[in-house]
Amino acid sequence: MKNSNRDRFDGRLKNASEAKKDLLKRFKAAASDPERLAKLAERDELAVAREAERKADAERLRQEQEALALQQAADAEREAAQSVEREAALAAERAKAAEKELEDFAALEAERKAERDRRYAARRARKR
Repeated sequence: MKNSNRDRFDGRLKNASEAKKDLLKRFKAAASDPERLAKLAERDELAVAREAERKADAERLRQEQEALALQQAADAEREAAQSVEREAALAAERAKAAEKELEDFAALEAERKAERDRRYAARRARKR
């Protein structure tokens, strides 16, 4: 036999209302279910553990970054000191090379002067 109550609007409204009440009753019963409460507590504990792990990882990462920054600063400082030392050594080497070149030039000029003086003396000796 056909359920005529479902065909009418007030019957459908009543059925919907009863379905909502049943759903609300099941929801309230589930809210106080000890098994469900245990699962929620477990989830909360896991969330707290994940948050603690996340904070520990963030702290470890921050410390690693600080250590890396300190290492890079030390490396940069050491590189700068080595650069200054290299520049000083290069400047000293250039100064020695310039001094040697000057000495060589002075010796060459002395040889030229001695050669010129010898030629002049030979010319004077021929004229006498």
